[in-house]
Amino acid sequence: MIKRMFALFLCLIILALPVSVPALAYEPTGINITAKSVVFASLDTGEVLFSKQADTKVYPASITKIMTVTLMLESPKFSPESKIAMTDEVLKLISGTGSSVSNLVSGEEITELDLVYLVLMASFGDCAYLAAIHYGGTVENFVDMMNKKAEELGLDNTHYENPVGLHSEQNYTTANDTVKLTSYALKNETFKQICETTRYTVGATQFSKARTVSTTNFLQDNTTNYYYAYAKGVKTGYTDEAGRCLVSTASYNGYNYICAMFGCPVNPSKRHEFEDSKNLYKWAFNNFEYKEAANTKNPVCEVGVDLSLDTDHIPLYIEKDFLTVLPKSADESTILIEPHLNKKTVDAPIKKGDVLGTADIIYAEEKIGTVNLISTENVKRSTILYVFRGIKRFFISKYMVAIYVLIVLLIIAFIIGVIKLNMNSKKRRKVKYIPYNKHDDNR
Repeated sequence: MIKRMFALFLCLIILALPVSVPALAYEPTGINITAKSVVFASLDTGEVLFSKQADTKVYPASITKIMTVTLMLESPKFSPESKIAMTDEVLKLISGTGSSVSNLVSGEEITELDLVYLVLMASFGDCAYLAAIHYGGTVENFVDMMNKKAEELGLDNTHYENPVGLHSEQNYTTANDTVKLTSYALKNETFKQICETTRYTVGATQFSKARTVSTTNFLQDNTTNYYYAYAKGVKTGYTDEAGRCLVSTASYNGYNYICAMFGCPVNPSKRHEFEDSKNLYKWAFNNFEYKEAANTKNPVCEVGVDLSLDTDHIPLYIEKDFLTVLPKSADESTILIEPHLNKKTVDAPIKKGDVLGTADIIYAEEKIGTVNLISTENVKRSTILYVFRGIKRFFISKYMVAIYVLIVLLIIAFIIGVIKLNMNSKKRRKVKYIPYNKHDDNR
């Protein structure tokens, strides 16, 4: 009971942490990762613990259905208990594609919630096409919706060509984009619940008795050799071009991780995607723990203050304690906090809680997060200093500078005018005066 309460407390603290985009990654020891592209990250903090060709474009196969189901659940048309019928159009679309199918016949009705399970958990291609037409009007429209959602989520290296995951040069993604998409999708409680389900019973229809379907994720299936008790989902995928693919999550003792793995070898005797993912989870659970990289107790730096008679500087503190996932052997004293102020000096008034900068949290020369720097005190503004500044700014304003320039020009013009007048006066005084002589008249 105490462990559960502690885990819950940790989760609440982590959820309150500021958003960060950590880039620190480690090299797992004693593990051979066969996948072409991998991202292994903390779902709690977003930190990437291991990556391999994370931004390389890959074919997602049925991992595509994560986006398909996301749009199904977000559609205004989604009504869990409403009925939807399989159609001839869908059966023609899926015929000959090699996709796994549900064996629903034309006209057979199931609930929309059943349909979501059949797309995400059982990975049936015909059900994905049925969903696309129902929620998008046409397959083409639904694919447009998928690409618009990808753009909205910032999946810059993802493009969809169909809702099933059938191979196409234009149906691609990356491991990084997939982690971003899946993290978003898991915020939906229905999506999360389906991911954690290993068996689901579809209700009886007018053509069939109730039938039970199983997850395609062997990490969750305790009847397989790949079962991992802490695995929670999410989606498998396979085509000849994509290889074996798996997006999974696992939770233990308050720690939650996600692994996106693409391009694992196709081996009849061994499913590498399950084995490799399980090994990464064990590595993380055994070697990493939450550490307090920064706290709110000690000031990080100071910032200058103007317009206050009480103080000319105030200390800045981290807004919230920053917990991060680090190796158990990590020396917390080697963690650095690098502040970045919005301004060198700030004007009063300042309120307690005002964000006046940020700080990068650095470990092993890599940024593992960014936090806000705040004032923890109120600083009043001095009316006298505020008025004095206003007067000062008025006299150095552009308007006043223009007047100053004009006055200087007028003075210069006046001086030049005076000089010219003086010069002309001197010239007149230099004209020779010849006195009048009476004897000149007798000549």
